[in-house]
Amino acid sequence: MAEELPCLCGPFLKNPEDINGFPEFPAGTKSSLSVHLTKKVWDELKDAKDSEGVSFKTCILSGCQNVDSGIGCYAGSHKGYTEFASLFDPVIEAYHGHSKTAKHTSNMDHTQLKCPPFAEEDAKMIRSTRIRVGRNLAKFPLGPGISKEQRDQVEIDAQKAFESFTGELEG
Repeated sequence: MAEELPCLCGPFLKNPEDINGFPEFPAGTKSSLSVHLTKKVWDELKDAKDSEGVSFKTCILSGCQNVDSGIGCYAGSHKGYTEFASLFDPVIEAYHGHSKTAKHTSNMDHTQLKCPPFAEEDAKMIRSTRIRVGRNLAKFPLGPGISKEQRDQVEIDAQKAFESFTGELEG
């Protein structure tokens, strides 16, 4: 069996299939993908797809294209986190500082936010803010694994949910 040649990472990689060997990152790359994607993990997962049909190469494509990325790997479905755990577990532990056995506690009570006070003149300087949500609806794949048709259905489902809001959330 011929030895696999490394795949040079960079913006010229357009599709997951373009990753045709163990990804070789430029010197100085510091992404979680470049740190935690070992040859052993690559050999284990390079041809794998999760049970939702999202390939491992799809999950690492962005980090191979964008070598200045902080993370560089993104599950294509909820199942990807467990089915590609040999990559995602160490990435998540390094980023969040807790193991996969840790429990997440969610508190959606906005009155319990601990925000520093700021003066009225400071508030006048704020023009806009942005909240980024990186999750998806449970019945759909995550960003890298979702199709155009599924994205359209997410929009329809979300719009229907927004129309049901009442009280201070209405509108």
